[in-house]
Amino acid sequence: MKKILLQVLLLAAIAALVWWLYSLFNTPLEFERIRKEREAQVVERLKDVREAQRAYRAKYMKFTPSFDSLIAFVENDSLVLERATGSEDDSLAVALGQVRREKFQVAVKDTVRFYTLGGDFNNLRYIPFSIEATGRLQQFAMDTASIETESKVVVPVVEVFAKYPTFLGDLDEQELINFRDYQVNTLSRADGLKVGSLTATTNEAGNWE
Repeated sequence: MKKILLQVLLLAAIAALVWWLYSLFNTPLEFERIRKEREAQVVERLKDVREAQRAYRAKYMKFTPSFDSLIAFVENDSLVLERATGSEDDSLAVALGQVRREKFQVAVKDTVRFYTLGGDFNNLRYIPFSIEATGRLQQFAMDTASIETESKVVVPVVEVFAKYPTFLGDLDEQELINFRDYQVNTLSRADGLKVGSLTATTNEAGNWE
């Protein structure tokens, strides 16, 4: 009886050791797989916000810090575009008055290509996987500013930001701590994904680019 009990305990100990070794190696791999999948979708949403902001700036010469105004702009506003007939490089066409430029209006939602909204422009504001990571929908942090360049030109800038915990917070806690520490303290990067900057003119570049 004692021998059987010892065998059972030994098998249980071996099974626990095997599971511990599996978890030890599998947890980092699983974290990396899910992190990359989620980051890819957050990046696409950030690109959508960037395109909407660029369209807003094209009309109003500034960015907006408000998702309400940005979404209303995309849903209801329009842009003035210009269409040219003939070529100004053709001197004869110019002389004959055959070169014309015509301005026309197009709805913003028909000029900006969105990839992640599923037809609902209100999704612009929300960070993908934030429900899974935090238990509720989280919005991107978004703000605007004006900065003076070295050539003394004042330009508008925008920053849209999602901290790592807002879309990775439900993953392994220690793996997330290690990843954030590596990004911030080793690579000197932001603690999340973002486009633009409030302190430099970056042409709304993403920090993954």
